[in-house]
Amino acid sequence: MELRIFTEPQQGADYEDLLRVAKATEDNGFGAFFRSDHYLKMGDASGLPGPTDAWLTLAGLARETSTVRLGTLVTAATFRHPSVLAISVAQADRMSGGRIEFGFGSGWYADEHTAYGIDLPPTKTLFDRYTEQLAVITGLWDTPEGETFSFSGDHYTLDGAPGLPKPAQRPHPPVILGGGGKKRTPALAARYADEFNTPFMDAESAAAQFERVDAAAKEAGRTTPVRRSAALVAAVGRGDAEIARRAEAIGRAVPELKENGLGGTPAEVVDTIGTWRAKTGVSRLYLQVLDLSDLDHLELIASEVARQLD
Repeated sequence: MELRIFTEPQQGADYEDLLRVAKATEDNGFGAFFRSDHYLKMGDASGLPGPTDAWLTLAGLARETSTVRLGTLVTAATFRHPSVLAISVAQADRMSGGRIEFGFGSGWYADEHTAYGIDLPPTKTLFDRYTEQLAVITGLWDTPEGETFSFSGDHYTLDGAPGLPKPAQRPHPPVILGGGGKKRTPALAARYADEFNTPFMDAESAAAQFERVDAAAKEAGRTTPVRRSAALVAAVGRGDAEIARRAEAIGRAVPELKENGLGGTPAEVVDTIGTWRAKTGVSRLYLQVLDLSDLDHLELIASEVARQLD
């Protein structure tokens, strides 16, 4: 079981905050540092000092870390033209020496689209466009050097694109898809995903979604497995007082965290992870860490939770 750290900087963090957490993630031996891709805070958080761009952040971290993998959970398809995004991700991958992972979603948060004047079409159009974007991005990456890539869709048209730069990883960085859609999402995962992530679901719902992805992969004739992962909020403490302090810092109740996330003592969290593994077959967990000032939290998870996992 691999543990990764997942942050939500739109709630209030600048680049220096993220750099500290990324370095702590690397120093403590976690598998990766991931961040969300949002431009507007959610809920009662201040959001100060303001949003940071996901790919600018990861490009900077690519040069200031050396071993930890870096990625998004997930890049919003509504924010960037797919050709431009393909170039940005490939460049960040080269800057990192091949440590980028590409989580990609259709986009969903209406308020941030309204606030910044970004188009958020109806669901069917949104998903149709997202489907074409996956074809464009992976098509550009997979085009052999010296050849060109063309694409003609309802939403995007490319004619003779050189498909450069190439990512450091070949054929391209791992693609992570996710979500709860029952038909089109599993079909896209079967075609494009190296990994499928179930974000903040209960284990039973996650297991059912993984089965849909496997069924879609079988129907498509895919022979390589789609890796299973999940994202869960974390609030781990050595005792009741520390657990309560960490839960309060992120505006959550301890009983709710224990039921719906990874809340409790290290022993309790290890047991929860074991239950998740047994019920879902996940081999990777993204721990949503919301208090980015609490680096001791990462050290505790690394020393008292991660070391007990296979």
